[in-house]
Amino acid sequence: MTGPDAEETAADLAAAAGRVTQSKSSFTTAMRLLPAPRRNAMYAIYAFCRDVDDIADEPATDEAKRRGLDQWRREIALIYAGGVPTKPLARALIEPIRRYGLLERDFAAVIDGMQMDAEREIRAPGIEELDLYCARVASAVGKLSVRVFGPLEARSEDVAEHLGRALQLTNILRDLDEDAERGRLYLPREILWKHGIRSDDPAEVLADPALGAVCGEVAQMARARFASAHEAMRQCARRSMRPALMMGGVYRAILERLVRRGWAAPREPVKLSKPLKLWIALRAAFF
Repeated sequence: MTGPDAEETAADLAAAAGRVTQSKSSFTTAMRLLPAPRRNAMYAIYAFCRDVDDIADEPATDEAKRRGLDQWRREIALIYAGGVPTKPLARALIEPIRRYGLLERDFAAVIDGMQMDAEREIRAPGIEELDLYCARVASAVGKLSVRVFGPLEARSEDVAEHLGRALQLTNILRDLDEDAERGRLYLPREILWKHGIRSDDPAEVLADPALGAVCGEVAQMARARFASAHEAMRQCARRSMRPALMMGGVYRAILERLVRRGWAAPREPVKLSKPLKLWIALRAAFF
């Protein structure tokens, strides 16, 4: 089967880049540090992640969500079988997969993570279940990303494992109210119970006086992952780790601002200014 022609490839890449632009993600600045082929590959990976995440979050029936995620499973499998998928965002992955040796298992893991969200409202998961969720929706993305950032090294996947979990734990703390509106609560059950919170109702948990202690422990979990990721980065080539360092720097800054803000309602959204993001980018450049 022949692949997409140059015009189709350009259109597919534009579709992927458009998804990145629309998202206004904190990752955008880090992606722009990359040379064009690697940047385009990251756009394609991010667009895939955004699309499957939207399927899991959309107000649709469980059956519709399952069909959407299963379609992505077929599209990814088709690429690895040498075929040409139908989705523009899937076709945008063909060249990155070929050029950077991206693994099918990592794309499958991301879809499996979104399936966890699509199947039910996750509420106060056990720590093991939460870790599996983070491994799928974040660390698997990291494993795809480190192959794009530069040559794979002995500790590249350690960076992905730790940094992915750190970013996802930060997301969980940042998005407490947004997740609660969807009926979700990702704070781990064992830590809730430790601080006397037995409910798994998002509204009740977020109104509990012990919420701050719970979030403080989750923040410490994230800090430990950031530290492990940074140590692994130091044992990798500096050039290939700069985008990862940038992402870690942005999210570590978000985490610390969340901690300083506190957890009592009303919880004002935490965002970083463009000058601060630029400073983090410059610091990463001299890592």
